[in-house]
Amino acid sequence: MTTADKVTKKQGASGSKGKIPLFLLLLAGLLLLGMIAGFLTLFKVHQTTQVLIVRFGEVRREIFEPGLHVKVPLVDNIVIYDKRTLDLDPPPFEVLLTDKKRIAVDAFARYRITNPKLYYQRIGTEARLRDRFGKNINAALQRVIATVSLDAVLSRQRESIMNEIREEVRKSAESFGVKVIDVRIGRTDLPEDTSQAVFERMRTEREREARELRAQGNESARKIRAQADKEKELIIADAKKRSDILRGKGEASRNRILGRAFARDPSFFEFNKSLEVYRQSIKDGDTTLILSPDSEFFRYFNRSSR
Repeated sequence: MTTADKVTKKQGASGSKGKIPLFLLLLAGLLLLGMIAGFLTLFKVHQTTQVLIVRFGEVRREIFEPGLHVKVPLVDNIVIYDKRTLDLDPPPFEVLLTDKKRIAVDAFARYRITNPKLYYQRIGTEARLRDRFGKNINAALQRVIATVSLDAVLSRQRESIMNEIREEVRKSAESFGVKVIDVRIGRTDLPEDTSQAVFERMRTEREREARELRAQGNESARKIRAQADKEKELIIADAKKRSDILRGKGEASRNRILGRAFARDPSFFEFNKSLEVYRQSIKDGDTTLILSPDSEFFRYFNRSSR
C-alpha cells in the first residue's frame, strides 16, 4: 500500500467519526418546533390583569383567572387590560359660573375596567380612553358647575355638587365598560383678574358686615346704658324714699323725745333749741354777727359766764 492510499484511508475514517447521526438532527428539530409552538400557544395571565382572546378582530374569550392559558398560534391575539383601580387626570379648563365669575377647574377620577369586552369594542386602547373619558369628565363638570355660583363651589354645597358630577360621569362610563370609583375636584383657581375682583368684593362685604356689627353693638350699648340708667334712677328713687321714711321716723322719734323733755324741763328745751340756732347760724365758721353783748341771742352764754 502506497503512502497516498494510507492518507486517504485515514481521512475517510476521521470523516465518518465527525458525522452527526440523522435521528439526533430530527430530534433537535422537533424540540425546536415544540418550543416555538409552545411559545406561540401558551401565555401567562397575571393576577392583576384580565385578557381578551381576539381572533380576526372578534373577541372569542375573556380570561380573568391568573395562570397559564392556551391560544391558537398565529390566529389568536391577546389583549391585556389592568384589573386594578386606575387614575385619570384630565387637563384643567375654565368654567363661567352663574355669578359671571370664571374659575379654572382641575379634576381627577379613579376608575376600573369591569367589562373588558365592551371596553375593547367601544374604546380599545388606554390612550383613547384617557382622551374620551377625560372629555366626558370635563363636560360633566362644566354642565354642573356652570349652574352654581362661586360661593356654592367654595361652601359646603361642594359635596352635593361633586355627587351630582360623579353620578353623571358614572352613567356615561358604564356605556364603555368602565366603573367610576370617584371623581374629585383637585383645585379651583381663579384667573388673576377674577381673583382680584373677588378679593375686592369680599373686602367690601366684610367692611359692610363690620359696619353692621358696629352699628348693632352701638345700639345694644345704648339700650344697655338706657336700661342701666333707668334701673339706677329706680334704685336711687327707692333709696331716697326709704331714707325719707327713715328720716321722718327719726324726726318723729326726736320730736317725741324732745316733747317729753320739754314737758319734763322747759328750760332744757329752750337751751337745746338755742344750741340748734347757734349751730345753724355759725356753722360755716366764718359767720360775723354784730349784736349787743346783752342780746337775748347770747343769753345762755351770758349765764354760763356768770
